[in-house]
Amino acid sequence: MAKINTVAVLGAGAVGAYFIQGLQEKLGERLWTVAQGERGARLKKEGLLINGRRYSLHVRTPGEARGADLLLVAVKYGALRDSLADIEAVADSHTIVMSLLNGVDSEEIIGERIGGEHMLYSFMKIASERQGGSVVFDIDSTLGIYFGEAGCPEPTERMTAVKDLLEGTNIHYHMCRDIVKDMWHKYAFNIGRNLPQAIVGCGVGAYEDSEHMAFLCRKLQEEVAAVAAARGIALSLESSAGKGSPTDKGGRYSTLQDLDAKRHTEIDMFAGAVTRMGRELGVPTPYNEFTFHVIKALEEKNQGRFAYRPT
Repeated sequence: MAKINTVAVLGAGAVGAYFIQGLQEKLGERLWTVAQGERGARLKKEGLLINGRRYSLHVRTPGEARGADLLLVAVKYGALRDSLADIEAVADSHTIVMSLLNGVDSEEIIGERIGGEHMLYSFMKIASERQGGSVVFDIDSTLGIYFGEAGCPEPTERMTAVKDLLEGTNIHYHMCRDIVKDMWHKYAFNIGRNLPQAIVGCGVGAYEDSEHMAFLCRKLQEEVAAVAAARGIALSLESSAGKGSPTDKGGRYSTLQDLDAKRHTEIDMFAGAVTRMGRELGVPTPYNEFTFHVIKALEEKNQGRFAYRPT
């Protein structure tokens, strides 16, 4: 592929918004937001509010977006399997598909449906939140997208095409020599930092100021490393690849943001997937299993299932 001319974005949340604001000026009507039904009508009418600025969107149904040169999948993990039909409708034989989800198995899930040859592995580092109706993030400090070919340390034609697409935009990008290992480093970081904070309900500064928070972080990450090792991936938990986008001590990562807003979290992608993979590989993951059930219980509490009154 010599050049990427058309880009489709499936999922207009925080990560999708990062690419919409970054690519709109360069691509114009060749940047498509994939949506249909009521959601599609609303996005077409209202656009998207990003960092206080309203962006008009070129909304296409999955069928209308078929043949996009690049498809960016930015849905929530819980919606991924329900989105597979839409992904299949967009992707034709030449379409590059990049999954921007936080976990380590979305490329496999999508590849099983449309063929692994479509997948260019990637992950995001972005600290974002919703303020009112706006998606908010700091463009300058956002580390952006990391991408590469699984099992191939040298840049490929597809990687170069993505690099050329992002050149001249405010989207920060990094080409990786070992994208799978880098994804697992990010995964370990997310699990260790997202989940204890979500349970306790505190800012990220607690990992430096509390030995107990640091302990929980370390134990969760050690289990991720053990599961990765069983899959032939050697992680160094001190690696700089595990560092996230800068945030202040009061910062709240996505899992706690979801609980604050009484939304479902992505715990299935985090501790849930680690527990499942550990069980399949014979690797004990008691801290992740416990954490999975605690956050599931907090979701149920938010839904009012425990709204008991004393008798």
